[in-house]
Amino acid sequence: MNYKNISFKFLFTAALLGLLTGCTTTKTCKTDAFSDWPAGKSPREIGYKVATNMLPRWIVTKPYVHYAEDSTWVHGLQFAALTGDAQLKEALIRRYDRFLEPGGTNLISMKQHVDHSIFGIVPLELYIQTKDAKFLKLGKFLADRQWANPTPEGLSGETRFWIDDMYMITILQLQAYRATGDKVYLDRAALEMVAYLDKLQQPNGLFYHGPDFPFFWGRGNGWVAAGMTELLRFLPNNHPQRPRILKGYLKMMSILLKYQDPDGMWHQLVDGPDSYKETSCTGMFTYAMINGVKHGWLPASQYAEAARKGWLALTDYIDADGNVDQVCVGTGQKNSRQFYLDRPRVKGDHHGQAPTLWCAMALLRSE
Repeated sequence: MNYKNISFKFLFTAALLGLLTGCTTTKTCKTDAFSDWPAGKSPREIGYKVATNMLPRWIVTKPYVHYAEDSTWVHGLQFAALTGDAQLKEALIRRYDRFLEPGGTNLISMKQHVDHSIFGIVPLELYIQTKDAKFLKLGKFLADRQWANPTPEGLSGETRFWIDDMYMITILQLQAYRATGDKVYLDRAALEMVAYLDKLQQPNGLFYHGPDFPFFWGRGNGWVAAGMTELLRFLPNNHPQRPRILKGYLKMMSILLKYQDPDGMWHQLVDGPDSYKETSCTGMFTYAMINGVKHGWLPASQYAEAARKGWLALTDYIDADGNVDQVCVGTGQKNSRQFYLDRPRVKGDHHGQAPTLWCAMALLRSE
């Protein structure tokens, strides 16, 4: 047997596939699908609109900062840093001043609950960008408190097995890792993600809103897609939990490709074409696919155009002021399909603003 000839054929085939998909043997994968945007639809233009949209706004759900606002704020800061917009960055940093004033901490809920603890991602991002120690203390406290009373399996005491947590819990731990470099936070996030994957991912690759609520709610699945994506961006290739998370991610992306509408949108119920087209889940799924293509986790030949279509479809729902329309309101769990079908849609809600910023940044990042 001529092993040298076989080796050459294998390398030639791999190289050819790389040329066809835009992927190489390096970490990232490039594709022409993520360039040449129609007028007004470039990620820089859209990202700037959505990020600056936040500046004059106050609290979504008073009296406390809402988790969707936390995410929009953090990613607005990241967008400003990525694009070198010093003015926008400073304005978003100054937005925190109110919490440093006497009585300002009363605007931050200290309830030990996943939806409240996530506020820690804001001061942690401010520390990452400014290196000012006054921001680190609260962010680190909230991340550490999340594991103050772990379960016997080593999971966070805030574990409740709602699919939203696959982003809410893991993103706080990931931010703490980015801020401190301490791998304990990365390990916590990975362990939590695997536990949720094992318990909640269904045979088709999607996720019920919770074990007793058998509906594939769009944004809930979006939080999952985004949470896995963020972890995969930072988990080393040799991390013991990475193969399991990547397997769950790939399984989910495959079924999402099937349920994407021809115009690029996804629906309020992922598997329900009779449900309305919804922007927050569309942004989240698009974000996961953009990263998958760019990092080489997904073949560009299958997913690059789907991600491009998702982005272009999403931009059709953004007004001149940067408000994203057709966003499902905050949604609890109910064992009723009609409940999900009837959830109201609103405009400018941070549940839709944040994923749009994620997509803009993912398209702009060189990796």
